[in-house]
Amino acid sequence: MEYRQMGASGFYVPVLSFGTATFGGGNEFFKAWGNTDVTEAKRLVNLCLDVGVTLFDTANVYSRGISEEILGQAIKGIQNKVLISTKATFPMSDNPNDVGSSRYNLVKECENSLQRLGVDHIDIYHMHGFDGNTPVEETLHALDDLITAGKIRYIACSNFSGWHLMKSLSASERYGWARYVAHQAYYSLLDREFEWELMPVGVDQKVSTIVWSPLSSGRLSGKFRRGVELPQDNRISQGGSHGPATDFEHLYNIVDALDEVAEETGKSVAQVALNWLLQRPTVINLIIGARNEEQLKQNLAAVGWNLTLDQVKKLDAASNRDPIYPYWHQRQNTKLNPLPDFYGKLS
Repeated sequence: MEYRQMGASGFYVPVLSFGTATFGGGNEFFKAWGNTDVTEAKRLVNLCLDVGVTLFDTANVYSRGISEEILGQAIKGIQNKVLISTKATFPMSDNPNDVGSSRYNLVKECENSLQRLGVDHIDIYHMHGFDGNTPVEETLHALDDLITAGKIRYIACSNFSGWHLMKSLSASERYGWARYVAHQAYYSLLDREFEWELMPVGVDQKVSTIVWSPLSSGRLSGKFRRGVELPQDNRISQGGSHGPATDFEHLYNIVDALDEVAEETGKSVAQVALNWLLQRPTVINLIIGARNEEQLKQNLAAVGWNLTLDQVKKLDAASNRDPIYPYWHQRQNTKLNPLPDFYGKLS
């Protein structure tokens, strides 16, 4: 398993991690993702460890703590062999103090996550979203204190805008606090808006990218095809997807290109889509999910090989979208606003 350095830190993570939002199925939204129990979770964890996937991603809000509890039981006795990523910020109850990135909530939720997971520290602690009600200084000072206390090792953000991230990095630099070294973000062949601003910020500020939903809620799994009835056994049809409505013509054009590359490589459509992401600047890790062992084995086979430069360019062309303002204007002036080098390491 390949490991990559996480941002401006000395920490390395495997290029794949296992996402445990499917653990528990504690409400209608997360039931659409899956309802993996402890027995199956142990099998999935051991299967990951067998191939070097040591990083497991969860969040306090996933089934209101049930995901963390099941993951904690699945890693009991082998905590020293795994890396844990979890998150806070989203509501855990109707209590107005059980939401956000305030000192009060972060200290409480970090302790709750540690207890549910059965570990003494969290390796990567994410702010699951930007809290516009709490000063970034309060959030970052609290996180820095949690690092000093040994409760967490590294901090990261998720679903931030570019200015959210820059404002936070500026505060960390100003006061000498720990800085975000990774951004967990929504990114795939179908959803490339991340490239417009967040990727350039990551390149400039040495903030790595951990990708969530790399198959766009299953749209790039190979099940969605032109002229074929939409599948019903997936997250989208069961009400658990993210993002705007799907432009199916655009999706099908991408799948057509994926089919061509899959035939050339002997890999599946999903494996090609995942491998494409691993060629992108700043990307160090993809969070893969699975409802069962077969799905997991398929996703694990996305690494250990690389697409060619021509194959990457074919997929780029099929998935390209014209950016919104001001990004289209900036791309007309690339001498002033150079784009990240997508192809340098492949050429």
